[in-house]
Amino acid sequence: MKRLGLFFLCLLQFSCNSQRAEKINGVSFVASTDKVEQKHVDPVLNVSANYAAVMPFGFARNLNSPNIIFNTERQWHGETREGAKQYIQQLQKNGIKIMLKPQIWIWRGEFTGDMMMNSEEDWKILEDSYREFALTYAKLAEETKSDIYCIGTELEEFVKNRPQFWMNLIDEIKKIYSGRLTYAANWDEYTRSPFWDKLDFIGVDGYFPLSEARHPTLKDLKLGWQPWKTKLKSLSEKHDKPILFTEFGYRSMDYTAKKPWLVDRNEMDVNLDGQAKATQVVFEELWNEDWFAGGFVWKWFIHHDVSGGSADNRFTPQNKPAESVIQKYYSSLQESGF
Repeated sequence: MKRLGLFFLCLLQFSCNSQRAEKINGVSFVASTDKVEQKHVDPVLNVSANYAAVMPFGFARNLNSPNIIFNTERQWHGETREGAKQYIQQLQKNGIKIMLKPQIWIWRGEFTGDMMMNSEEDWKILEDSYREFALTYAKLAEETKSDIYCIGTELEEFVKNRPQFWMNLIDEIKKIYSGRLTYAANWDEYTRSPFWDKLDFIGVDGYFPLSEARHPTLKDLKLGWQPWKTKLKSLSEKHDKPILFTEFGYRSMDYTAKKPWLVDRNEMDVNLDGQAKATQVVFEELWNEDWFAGGFVWKWFIHHDVSGGSADNRFTPQNKPAESVIQKYYSSLQESGF
């Protein structure tokens, strides 16, 4: 009788473990002027990523412009519908799953979260323009059987001022696209996004400030994560939805964890160790949590051999110690069934 009970206990444990969701071990696959070839995908496979975010772009002239310009001949190949489809298909041939994540770029790199229209008329033009943009790529997501579709990225003022538009847009997308949905909220925006109950993941661009130190230690970084983990878990439980880091990463520079969202081309000293440690800690603190779905490293260029490197203080982990950290954790998660 004891043996029978032990057998059923083991069977139950195996069943529960087999039902644990696969972790999303992703990279943000940056659009380029070029088509993607196998040589561009091999480095993604080498770090054991199982997902890639493909990111076509739309453009706005300024923060008050209501027209989203997209899918034009003047854009880079990877920024267009045709290019995104080609990227997706090449990645899928290699067994890599896809999050299709169309994004907006505002002239001179102004922050999309501050997009604000000056009149009701302009808000309606923006709604119509963005709807066309989002539905165009929702159709592509369905056509290519992409696993996740991200309906928008860091658009706090747009969401805050036009919440009903977003509710209606999600309903329209669901009529077109049969996969899972998320939205990429900025790290200081996600608690106010009104539509998590309508989506499959609570998407967060995880650039949380963790430490004021110039050279943060592993202990500093772990301590820095604790309050953010509590808040993320609480929101996940409130909506019964997993947290997905639609972007996460650190620059290879001093003070890497002080303001991880900084994208300005400052002259901060290169600090490869800081980036590697911060990357290690995000895996150690979050990847084993049941409420956490995984994430997409920001960012991964298709020309791996000439990207990043020891003199680069930007976000990419390519050809830096952080790449080895990612490979270590992604491969170990893959081996353990995550």
